[in-house]
Amino acid sequence: MSSLVRHVTIDCADAYALATFWAQALDSKLADDDFPGDPEALVAAPGVDLLFVRVADVKSVKNRVHLDLQPQDRTRDEEVERLLGIGATLFDDRRNPDGSGWATLRDPEGNEFCVERSKAERAATA
Repeated sequence: MSSLVRHVTIDCADAYALATFWAQALDSKLADDDFPGDPEALVAAPGVDLLFVRVADVKSVKNRVHLDLQPQDRTRDEEVERLLGIGATLFDDRRNPDGSGWATLRDPEGNEFCVERSKAERAATA
């Protein structure tokens, strides 16, 4: 049998705070045994779990791996606005006037992630 991805691990300065942001972003929740100040925090998200681990290193360069989010019940632009409202920042706007493209955002610790068009938006322009 081949290996499976158990979770994606993200190094960070404050595991609980960053996991809280991502739990909101993914409409999910933190593990019941995660609390402020913990060195690790887990978000059980549909698809794959995200594990946040406190490290002493400060983020200094672009991510080598990033998440691409595809909204399921709203448009790309609605999702971008929602994420901005919970603490993300817009880093690189690659949305085009014809509706194609994506937006690159940063989470509260500066990790880049992209928001793509929803499946419905893609189907409408296919």
